[in-house]
Order: sequence, then C-alpha cells, then structure tokens
Amino acid sequence: MTVDNAHRRPRRGDTLMRSTRDVMGMFATGITVVTAGGEGPHGMTANAFSSVSLDPPLVLVCVARTAVMHDAILDCGSYAVSVLGGEQEQVARYFADCRRPRGVAQFHGIGWRAGPYTGAPLLDGALAWLECELAEVYEGGDHSIFLGRVLGIGRVEDGRALLFFAGGYHRMVPVEPRAGRSG
Repeated sequence: MTVDNAHRRPRRGDTLMRSTRDVMGMFATGITVVTAGGEGPHGMTANAFSSVSLDPPLVLVCVARTAVMHDAILDCGSYAVSVLGGEQEQVARYFADCRRPRGVAQFHGIGWRAGPYTGAPLLDGALAWLECELAEVYEGGDHSIFLGRVLGIGRVEDGRALLFFAGGYHRMVPVEPRAGRSG
C-alpha cells in the first residue's frame, strides 16, 4: 500500500527532518567504510556515497561537518572507500560506533592494508575499493560533499552486497531472471 502524505499538514511533534529521514530510509543503499590515512588514520561507516562521472572517474561521499572524518579528509586531501560485502555487518556497525578508539587503534582486529595511492586503509573482505584524491568540497547543509578523483580501484569477482534499508542492515539476495513468455 502506498500512502501519499504530501497533502497533510505536519502534526505537533512531526519534523521535516525526521520525515525526510524516514522517506530516505526507503531508498536502499550500499554500505561503505570511508577511510583517511595519515598519522592518525580514521574510518567511518557511510551510505551517502555515489559515482558522479566515468570520464574522468569521480565519486562523492557526504560527511557531517561534526564528524571526525570531516577534518581527517581535509587534512589528508584524500580518502578511500571500501564497499562492504553481505558478511560485513559487524564491520559496518563497528565503524558507525562513535565509542570505538581513535587513530590506528580503531583498526586493531580489522583486516586491512594501506592503499598504494593514498595510504588510507582498504578493508579486507570488501567487495570493491577506491582510492581518491580530494578534488572539490561543496557545502551541503550540515554535511560537506567531498568530490574525489579516483586514483585506483579494485573489486572481487563475486559476492553479495550489504544494504541499508528502512533503518536496518540487509544482505542482498539476487532475483532470478524471469523466464520469457512465448506467444
């Protein structure tokens, strides 16, 4: 059932921000861990990630201005993105937890290697990874939009994605192709 509430006036206690979060939660996204290298490497779970251009290869990630990652990317001038696989929900939860240690200590017990272009951590078990040089920074409300020029990429041959939908993590289940109709 589809409910169109565009015509209703907000009730007391409703906020546009909460409603927007609920609506955007109906758009399934992949889950990434964005990392920055440097003296105090840092990681953060993010689903606000997208391809922007293939020629030249550009991607973006949106980061809250209050997040530690925000200054880490600005300080390094680069970042890496690890696209998480279906079996990496605990990794996503870990890097979303603001109580984890700071600096390199947050990567203890997490398999990773330093990216050859940026030195940013690339997580083991990821479906794909990208290393980016910071090309532009745009204001986006309470976030900054970091546009990255892709320096290096990689991927595994197969695997299932970890998705975020309706406030929770889900593993992708491929849909079987429908048999053609004869007529």
